[in-house]
Amino acid sequence: MIARLLSVLCLVGFLAACSGTPTSTLGELPRTPQASVEQLLQKAEQSPPALAAQLRLAAADKAFTLNNPARAGQILQQVSLDQLSPAEQVLASTLQAELALLRNRPQSALQALEHPSLQRLGELPAEQQVRTRLVRAQALEADNQLLPAVRERVSIAPQLTGAAAQDNHEIIWALIARLPTDEATSPADGELGAWLALGVAVRDAITLELQQAAIDNWRNANPDHPAALRLPEPLSKLRALPSQPLSKIALLLPQEGQLASVARALRDGFMSAHYQAQQAGFNPPEIVLYDSTQIESLEAFYRQAQADGAQLVVGPLEKPLVKQLGDLPQLPILTLALNYDDAGEGSPAQLFQFGLAAEDEARSAARRAWNDGMRRAVALVPRGEWGDRVLAAFNQSWQAEGGTLLDAKHIDQPVQLAGQIADLFQLRQSEARAQRLKQTLGVELAAEPARRADVDFIFLAATPLQAQQIKPTLTFQYAGDVPVYATSHLYSGDSNPAQYRDLSGIRFCETPWLLDENNPLREQVIQQWPQAGGSLGRLYAMGIDAYLLAPRLAQLKALPETRIDGYSGRLSLNSQQRIERELPWAEFQGGTIRRLPDYNL
Repeated sequence: MIARLLSVLCLVGFLAACSGTPTSTLGELPRTPQASVEQLLQKAEQSPPALAAQLRLAAADKAFTLNNPARAGQILQQVSLDQLSPAEQVLASTLQAELALLRNRPQSALQALEHPSLQRLGELPAEQQVRTRLVRAQALEADNQLLPAVRERVSIAPQLTGAAAQDNHEIIWALIARLPTDEATSPADGELGAWLALGVAVRDAITLELQQAAIDNWRNANPDHPAALRLPEPLSKLRALPSQPLSKIALLLPQEGQLASVARALRDGFMSAHYQAQQAGFNPPEIVLYDSTQIESLEAFYRQAQADGAQLVVGPLEKPLVKQLGDLPQLPILTLALNYDDAGEGSPAQLFQFGLAAEDEARSAARRAWNDGMRRAVALVPRGEWGDRVLAAFNQSWQAEGGTLLDAKHIDQPVQLAGQIADLFQLRQSEARAQRLKQTLGVELAAEPARRADVDFIFLAATPLQAQQIKPTLTFQYAGDVPVYATSHLYSGDSNPAQYRDLSGIRFCETPWLLDENNPLREQVIQQWPQAGGSLGRLYAMGIDAYLLAPRLAQLKALPETRIDGYSGRLSLNSQQRIERELPWAEFQGGTIRRLPDYNL
């Protein structure tokens, strides 16, 4: 009885505060009463419109703090912002943004935070300012606006204390580490500019030793910066890693046979990165070339490499040799193989694997489509083992994102392609329905077949020739307006516009090497090897990235969150010690290629 009386008294006190005349046009934020959500809603039913809106807002906010967002959303829908003071409008907009984020709708969250009342956020208590600005930062990050999210968090940092300040500090660095190069090098002053300079310094250093030196140099130049006073945890771990400079690398590649041309491109890319490091004033390791087609056995090769003083092996390229390495219990020298052994587990701890895996591109397509708001997919992939692997990788990543794969077809001969696409979009069912209706009515119907309407996009893995057949067939089969997300295999690297005119609208992932034509190293390599500007350029890029990875393998293993901006993609290491690539995206437009803004790479 006493508890009930106290609850009523608290509610009355709260109502009195709400009904009092505010001291300014800003108004007051609802105070947190002891009354329950239901008590607040019950009183709202008996109150005039303005007070009812305040009570419902308080009830919605209380439901949210009690971890009942569904209830909070239902109540907030009944609140008219026009009935609220500016302070209450700020709270309502903030709550609306928080609920939108929980529904994975960052753009709706940002739209909610554009309400005119937010212009007066600085007049509100610090607690409300922090709440609103943190949700804005979270929404910007979720919307892949990484640099604005960094700017928001750097700006709010002085208002935070304790665990919230520490979390914000770590998130700032995590966001900076993910920034695309053009944003990371954006001009900025003050604390933000120093944060960005730290990110660039660590990113541009090509060895662990140079990264550690870059951190120390930055701290000496910015002694009072928050990141200098307390290094973000990943940088603290980076500085603590033991430094073991490489002095000699064994490059093991075939110089004869079917893979010789592939190996030449990889070798030339690898060595071009080596020469660039020399020209930049670094002291790169010595490179010793070995012909994998001439070795008697892997055991004999490793004995020779050890005798020659090699600390790291880059190669082999041949899949059977990589499989042999994967079957060994351990290796005498740390090794970066340039292919994959197809085994999921059990490889020796000294073995790392790197290649231009189509599965990476399939996973990249899933992430890109999801970030673009797609939710339901169909797929077209080549018939055979390669197509099966690509489809499996896409589907696994797509389902992990939360998407649905409605159907998939394996591309057959061109004569069968139209039928396959018709089946994919259920056009034959539409035609059959029209035929049944014609028979029922006994009259001719001028109805076009209708494709299924639940498909958001098509995932496509195809050669340039297949893609040139598929896009017009989609148009013929009433599906020309369905977005297409493709792997790089449909792009030959040729600059002939006529070759890609039929591909307009298709989005595809591609290596930075082929998309960033103004890169100085790319220009230098193409001058010497013109073929590096075409599809073979992917192999040159892989060779360069193998050189970038060589001194960083221990770091990637010790700090799994590490990302390296390479020429074949943004590189990371998974739990099986395989390098994965996240690729940038482009779109065909009238025979030309337009680079798309980067998402969360």
